[in-house]
Amino acid sequence: MLGCRASVSSSLACLELFPQVGIGQRLNRRLSVRAELKMERPEGIFLRASREIETVKRHGRRVSTELFNMLIYTMEDGPARVGIIVGRRFGNAVRRNRAKRVFRELVRQCHHDFIPGQAILVFPKREALMRPFHELAVAWGATLRRANVLRSRLT
Repeated sequence: MLGCRASVSSSLACLELFPQVGIGQRLNRRLSVRAELKMERPEGIFLRASREIETVKRHGRRVSTELFNMLIYTMEDGPARVGIIVGRRFGNAVRRNRAKRVFRELVRQCHHDFIPGQAILVFPKREALMRPFHELAVAWGATLRRANVLRSRLT
């Protein structure tokens, strides 16, 4: 995608890019690409509702490392879900967003190994961005195993 949004003005601007295709066809093509991208993203693995986040904050057990803190709470049946919380004290918006991207990637790499029904909140620390990704991934995996939120390899 070339950054065109699904609006009339951007559709007219895209006429120059794809003159052989009509406006409706371009719009449908962009919308279908967005739908495909949305389907690739596993929606059920991230905590988004503030009510669920507050429940985990209130009742979860804390696991601390030098790179991040975690709160873990066993919820109802369903997939394991993870929330990533980065406050303003962490740094400017660029640093906060980078921390969220890094931890979302860590979650995506191992979400299939989580025990169903677990709700996990992650609070990255500033030191997490100073470490290489593979080192952070090792610490992430070790912490999840220590907290008993991963399925055993035997099953």
